[in-house]
Amino acid sequence: MQNYKKYFQYDYYKIIKNLTEEITYFCSKLNHNMAKGVVIIPTYNEIENIEAIITAVFALPTSFHVLVVDDNSPDGTADQVRAMQLQFENQLFLEVRTKKAGLGTAYVHGFKWALSHGYDYIFEMDADFSHNPNDLEKLLVVCENGADLAIGSRYSNGVNVVNWPLSRVLLSYFASVYVRIITGMKIADATAGFKCYRRAVLEKINLDKIKFVGYAFQIEMKYRAFVNKFNIVEVPIIFTDRTKGQSKMSGGIIREAVVGVLLLRLRKIFNTL
Repeated sequence: MQNYKKYFQYDYYKIIKNLTEEITYFCSKLNHNMAKGVVIIPTYNEIENIEAIITAVFALPTSFHVLVVDDNSPDGTADQVRAMQLQFENQLFLEVRTKKAGLGTAYVHGFKWALSHGYDYIFEMDADFSHNPNDLEKLLVVCENGADLAIGSRYSNGVNVVNWPLSRVLLSYFASVYVRIITGMKIADATAGFKCYRRAVLEKINLDKIKFVGYAFQIEMKYRAFVNKFNIVEVPIIFTDRTKGQSKMSGGIIREAVVGVLLLRLRKIFNTL
């Protein structure tokens, strides 16, 4: 009789536990379905920009959620996000990594988080206002109308870059020309970092195989979408260089992009991509 009683106590507990988990999942899914997608913003020392960029996203007519992936910024970026979470509960999310590990790994971390939380549209956006938050809605509309990957493009309709020196514009522009020649992708802005993915794209790409961290990461994601025959559409935007904070551009990032494009093409040729 005692064992019989224990069995029913355990079974009752299990039922309640499972029911609680189902209700929690349903509420989470319902909350996510109210948003059109999640905007992933990787940060490292963006205290001067983070409050303003988050506020700008939430001020849009379209409802978006925001995920900040912070690389343990010593300037208190993550603390600022935590303070804002009180205002934007269940809309603003934060993932803090232990160290600065590169743009690519930050986005991959964010992609996995977004997929596990049920979002259908997943965005990449910089924290420094070089990408205008108002253009999120343009990218979303293009994806809702059939694109699998929408790219906020600086070069699809002329050259639309503000506050960059000519040398930087030429470097970026001819980097895209180089990528087109090597890979065969008909994309005007191959290094663009302002994008909207349908979740199917990120589900198809093996995110654990993504190796690059800077411009090469941006190229790699487009190339993997391209070789998987996803519909890629460029959306003209105006890119404005940051006015606050420090750029993360370095010689190492440029070298990685130059070599990385060749490696991507070789891996495709030898079927090891």
